Amino acid sequence: MAFLSDIEIAQQTPMRPITEIAKTAGIDPDQIEQYGKYKAKLDSRSLIGSDRKNGKLVLVTAITPTPAGEGKTTTTIGLADGLRKIGKNSVVALREPSLGPVFGIKGGAAGGGYAQVVPMEDINLHFTGDFHAIGAANNLLAAMLDNHIYQGNALNIDPRRITWKRCVDMNDRQLRFITDGLGGKANGTPREDGYDITVASEIMAVFCLASDIDDLKDRLSKIVVGYTYDDKPVTAGQLKAVGAMTALLKDAIKPNLVQTLEGTPAIVHGGPFANIAHGCNSVIATRTALKLGDYAITEAGFGADLGAEKFLDIKCRMAGLTPDAVVIVTTVRALKMHGGLPKTELTGENLDALEKGLPNLMRHVSNIKNVYGLPAVVAVNRFPTDTDAEIKLVIDKCAELGVKAVLSDVWAKGGDGGVELANEVVRLCSEEKPDFRFSYGLDLPIKDKIEAVVKKVYGGDGVTFMPAAAKEIARLEGLGFGGCPVCIAKTQYSFSDDATKLGAPENFTVTVKSVKISAGAGFVVALTGDILTMPGLPKIPAAEKIDVDSEGKISGLF
Repeated sequence: MAFLSDIEIAQQTPMRPITEIAKTAGIDPDQIEQYGKYKAKLDSRSLIGSDRKNGKLVLVTAITPTPAGEGKTTTTIGLADGLRKIGKNSVVALREPSLGPVFGIKGGAAGGGYAQVVPMEDINLHFTGDFHAIGAANNLLAAMLDNHIYQGNALNIDPRRITWKRCVDMNDRQLRFITDGLGGKANGTPREDGYDITVASEIMAVFCLASDIDDLKDRLSKIVVGYTYDDKPVTAGQLKAVGAMTALLKDAIKPNLVQTLEGTPAIVHGGPFANIAHGCNSVIATRTALKLGDYAITEAGFGADLGAEKFLDIKCRMAGLTPDAVVIVTTVRALKMHGGLPKTELTGENLDALEKGLPNLMRHVSNIKNVYGLPAVVAVNRFPTDTDAEIKLVIDKCAELGVKAVLSDVWAKGGDGGVELANEVVRLCSEEKPDFRFSYGLDLPIKDKIEAVVKKVYGGDGVTFMPAAAKEIARLEGLGFGGCPVCIAKTQYSFSDDATKLGAPENFTVTVKSVKISAGAGFVVALTGDILTMPGLPKIPAAEKIDVDSEGKISGLF
């Protein structure tokens, strides 16, 4: 059998009309707004407000990512399909892909193999326009801010202390640091500036944490865009931008309904990165999925130290959610990379490298069980080159921590390859009760919250705060933001803030270079190491391989 790419598999699998998928999920026809034949927006207010009982919430996370790949989104989709295979009513809730990674190094984020959400091309590209709306709202606020200064600056804003950036949903390093407002008085006030990628915008975070449109407006009004000459924060509410921003977002905030290759209802909505933002789909989408399915399967970005930590410490805290079980995805290949093996040598059996890399998985498992008090299962995303001895070693090590490890073959077999995982998830949800707790309390000072995550979750010794960061923390606490949770921006490739420290490093400290308040989102952002909020394209971007034929059929998208 010839090997098929992800996009070829997606294009060869017939899709069902979205009205049928809505019917499968128990959604009334008047609760959907169709975007063509295979996509729809949902009336989340009526669905969330219904008297339906909430289902079980299952979080899928992963070990620290490597170039070998882990398959977290693929596993999430395959698990939802696997649950349907064993007669359970499941719904999957995912983030929307950003165009930056799609055209950059990572590719799309609609799953892979026979565990995908479709229409794959639409989801990975413009979809229903949500990201465009978020970018427009972000840049409208930037335009109104600069116009306010140009038109007399009644709020006394200091142009040197503007914190709000424009955004674009593309990896574009040229825009990280710019000078704008040039060309004379008629063209604005000259200042140093920069762009963020759209998924790092606070609008994206606000969008994903808002419970409804009224909460969205309230959060937008609190966004701090800069400071006055006398050190007072200036908000979007003061700039009278909130109504227009909400108008741009009123349709985007409705969650999107699509389907898996096997017809499982899938809600795809919102998409902040987990290394530079909070890395979870929207609260509205998750709550909608909980009403529609007996099992709502969702994922959080990158490793459990990033996406899962923020899902649990930020999203669950703000939305009042408690996961019933957590799936931690791993691969033998990735663990061998954490054990020091180069990517070119992963195909042969190497128990020594695997043994050295296993502490990475063990730390993630221990965090979920012992820091957060949640039932967990390890999903071993099997590759053909994995040997029985390697698989046995992973299973035995997990058993030592009291966690079952099961094989997952959803990439090749779809839902059939996720049945064993589905059965274990059902068992966890029915037999083991979560003793959920956060890794820190909101009453702690900001520095102590950051240190709690570094010590408890990352396994580090402590935190070094650069002078500018320490000064800003003191100022934010003085302004009344000390009770916020923290969102730590950190490399996804290591528990530490040094991407070269693989496995489960010890005896390290994390350096916080700067902090900023995301008052609308409701958290304090701490930027560590060399983290950037605007990625760049790699030497050979994925965009070079994407094409469209004369019939409009896309190729090269993965």
